[in-house]
Amino acid sequence: MASRIVSGALVLAAAGVFLAPGTANASPPGTKDVTAVLFEWKFASVAAECTSRLGPAGYGYVQVSPPAEHITGAQWWTSYQPVSYRIAGRLGDRTAFQNMVNTCHTAGVKVVVDTVINHMSAGAGTGTGGSTYTKYNYPGLYASADFDNCTAQITNYQDRWNVQQCELLGLADLDTGEENVRADIAAYLNDLLSLGVDGFRVDAAKHMPAADLANIKSRLTNPSVYWKQEVIHGAGEAVQPTEYTGNGDVQEFRYAYDLKRVFNNENLAYLKNYGEGWGYMSSGVSGVFVDNHDTERNGSTLSYKDGANYTLANVFMLAWPYGAPDINSGYEFTNIDTGPPSGGQVTACYQDGWKCQHAWPEIQRMVAFRNTTRGEAVTNWWDNGADAIAFGRGTKGFVAINHESTALTRTYQTSLPAGPYCNVQNNTTVTVNGSGQLTATLASNTALSVYAGKSSC
Repeated sequence: MASRIVSGALVLAAAGVFLAPGTANASPPGTKDVTAVLFEWKFASVAAECTSRLGPAGYGYVQVSPPAEHITGAQWWTSYQPVSYRIAGRLGDRTAFQNMVNTCHTAGVKVVVDTVINHMSAGAGTGTGGSTYTKYNYPGLYASADFDNCTAQITNYQDRWNVQQCELLGLADLDTGEENVRADIAAYLNDLLSLGVDGFRVDAAKHMPAADLANIKSRLTNPSVYWKQEVIHGAGEAVQPTEYTGNGDVQEFRYAYDLKRVFNNENLAYLKNYGEGWGYMSSGVSGVFVDNHDTERNGSTLSYKDGANYTLANVFMLAWPYGAPDINSGYEFTNIDTGPPSGGQVTACYQDGWKCQHAWPEIQRMVAFRNTTRGEAVTNWWDNGADAIAFGRGTKGFVAINHESTALTRTYQTSLPAGPYCNVQNNTTVTVNGSGQLTATLASNTALSVYAGKSSC
């Protein structure tokens, strides 16, 4: 959802969600599980990026921002206050959306849509597609009877009823237990499926009972469609992420929080058992990320502003076999409310404030590493007890990260076949000898990454 949304002058901070255990298609299906999250990119710009970069780089999915008609305004969070389910937002109309899906599919990239189905807007006015509305009254879609009876804001995350029946920071909260509301939401998602969409990120899932979401998903033309839910973990809270794993993947926010702490203040050596060993959800139902559009703004995770710490954390995430990774790709901001440059049109990466983290060479080149090593166990772990680590992925790949303040030269034991390999982190060639050993010098805050099939740079 937006873990941060804004209504008027209010900065809306939101949280993350319960579902009966069951069997779901968790983790993106297919051999490529990395998603580029092109936050607030126009659909035409997404289409071009699928062709020029995402497909060739091996990204399996692209996630696009909410396409539904929403309140007007330049701020990014207006996208998270829908007023109808028409594809008529700032990022493009239905034709642009359809063209984007078709183009991305041609490039071998599947499409995930960020969907806002917990709530509608706050306030009244005319939407981006011309629809007039008032809070609790969205002509042709919802009337006041379709919303939860609690019209006060959520105040107590230890109270399940309060979290799931009251309003997330003033936004009109849909009663997802009602038949017609479930039917209307399912109709919206089915419309997106009819356009070829491959999956959904469910915004603010925590604020809807997991059973309600299960019911909505059961109404889809493809009930096993990929499903990724935003459920922010909170210690001692009434609603916990594990309640939703029966529906599909759940975003594991603790993964991102802890990466920030480790890369900023602790030792990378602690990452040796990262994932379930840290008490997280099982890998097969977890969506992971270094940052997302909310957390980069509220400071709870690393962001593009953290330089090498951020880059290396993404390298680690893509190399480490836990969860299905999202690469957040947004734009520069000094004000947390600032909307996308040029209304979401991306003429070129690194221009007009577009950061394009998915295209950073150190990050982009790890996508092929992940695709090549998928399913391989961690082998040959090494650390210096502090901020230098290395590990293999069976016979398919090997990574070393030097987060120390000085250069590191050493010989690593790998399980790779002998021969030359391209270190895709800096496009230099390294050699593995007949004993599986590799000698390299890593400058401070750099990494080494080699994988099978990439013998030359």
